[in-house]
Amino acid sequence: MTQTGETPLRTLIVDDEPLARLRLRGLLEGLAGLPVRVLGEAGSSAQALVWLKEHACDLVFLDIQMPGPDGLQLAQSLEALPQRPIVIFVTAHAGHALRAFEIEALDYLTKPVRRERLASAVERARARLHERLAAATWQSTQAETEALPEGEFLTITERGRLIRVPLVEVLFFKAELKYLTVRTATQSYIMEGSLTELEQRLGERFLRIHRNALVARKALRELGRHLAQPPAGEADGESGGESGEGWAVRVAPVDEWLSVSRRQVAAVREALAGSPAGGGR
Repeated sequence: MTQTGETPLRTLIVDDEPLARLRLRGLLEGLAGLPVRVLGEAGSSAQALVWLKEHACDLVFLDIQMPGPDGLQLAQSLEALPQRPIVIFVTAHAGHALRAFEIEALDYLTKPVRRERLASAVERARARLHERLAAATWQSTQAETEALPEGEFLTITERGRLIRVPLVEVLFFKAELKYLTVRTATQSYIMEGSLTELEQRLGERFLRIHRNALVARKALRELGRHLAQPPAGEADGESGGESGEGWAVRVAPVDEWLSVSRRQVAAVREALAGSPAGGGR
């Protein structure tokens, strides 16, 4: 639930139909408990780009079929902005949904827009913006407190792209089936590899909390008992609890809980207390 006094989402509406812009503005301004401030309107992609060069905004509601460059092209061009606004498409045509999500639109609303559906989209946009701010703050803090030697990064191949991920941004590695999930504050990646090899390579900056998880010490925030299903094939001795209850640690800033094996609880406690952990797995 949005808190009273929260800063409104700065919003731009882009649609070539004036009546459509007017109706959407009215719906947005009437959303109870979800502060939205419509800062501007544009009737074309060209007008929107001119406006965005002079103003910052958090959220863009974007029609697709417009004269000149369409909404999909405009959404792609927004990636060049220093701070890319969150994009929600609002269109009478449902056939572009797949393409819209390929360019990382948050949502896709069809006209006529229902108030409940719009409120849900705005709430998601608000949550996404908070995630971005938390991630940016966390990364800024880490950059000030920890400088890695040049060249310490992971090279990940994903969907035909070669991606460099600085190790300072990695929160944890998690083994799932034949692959590893690499989690940062803003993204998840899939890579091949072995947790054991990574543990040996990364040293004391990362802690093995479970046979399937390796976590950055700086990201550990809280240890507690949680009800959870143990990973497939794990015995109670590894998952650490009875009737599905076991130890878990909260990882910041994503606030994700990861299972801790019983034999590693002491090491996690020591890490949270600021002492070097020396225990084995």
